[in-house]
Amino acid sequence: DRVGKELKQAGYYQPHAMQNLNAIRFALAFIAFIGIGTMLLIAPKNAEPYLMGAAVLVPIVAHDQGATLLLTERSKTLKDHAGQIAFPGGKIDALDQDARAAALREAEEEIGLHQNFVEDLGYLDPYLSSTGYRIIPLVAIVTPGFSLTLDPREVESTFEVPFEFLMNPAHHEIHEREWRGAQRRYFAMPYEERYIWGVTAGIIRSLYERLYAP
Repeated sequence: DRVGKELKQAGYYQPHAMQNLNAIRFALAFIAFIGIGTMLLIAPKNAEPYLMGAAVLVPIVAHDQGATLLLTERSKTLKDHAGQIAFPGGKIDALDQDARAAALREAEEEIGLHQNFVEDLGYLDPYLSSTGYRIIPLVAIVTPGFSLTLDPREVESTFEVPFEFLMNPAHHEIHEREWRGAQRRYFAMPYEERYIWGVTAGIIRSLYERLYAP
């Protein structure tokens, strides 16, 4: 496997190495450079026009002591997915130039994350949700020093999870529950009192597979 071989030789293939900002940037940029078709520099076209378009920001915060992933807890008053853990993001509006514009706009509207602190690296494969959305994840490095202003109508709180924790497959649990009359299996990554699952956990798993899957 070319990706694994090159990253191992560079010393970037182990989860603990991904605490380093340059290691994260190198690994994601390398994947995009060799063109394996999953870390894309241009947003993929919608091949499922019957699905609603959405975009989320996958913000990796570049702390000196180790990278983290910035996540939100959705407002408990929302009609859909209330109280769930999510990435900042939402529907792609008609006025959005592309998925990148939508992800950055939503992140600024929801949590006040200014684009000046965001260095986007590329896209993961679209994630097709069971609720009828085609979600495009935009992976980005976020420079520390930002301040957040939450929109209480959409976001209850924000928190950060060590990137190393989320890139450890031992924390990628398979859970099961009944949904719409059928048993559904999904990834879950419980962290302290937070329950990361569903679409959010699926996108994190996708990022892990781009970095570490053989």
